[in-house]
Amino acid sequence: MTDDVDTDRVDQTILALLWLNLKVTGAAWKGLDWEAMERLHGRGLISNPVGKARSVELSPEGLEEARRLFDELFSCR
Repeated sequence: MTDDVDTDRVDQTILALLWLNLKVTGAAWKGLDWEAMERLHGRGLISNPVGKARSVELSPEGLEEARRLFDELFSCR
């Protein structure tokens, strides 16, 4: 990523999208920005994205934060 990108906002958006995908499909597919996935894992919000699995698990804290961010970023309420 370039220096002029707010990686915290990128990470928040990706976490919210992981929650949406989990809610719709039952799996949080990990086909998103690799660096962001590593940062989310480092914060304990998702399982390790490295490996053959096509999805990651959200920790209890990750689920709570992902749901909150999804509502904050994308809700029409």
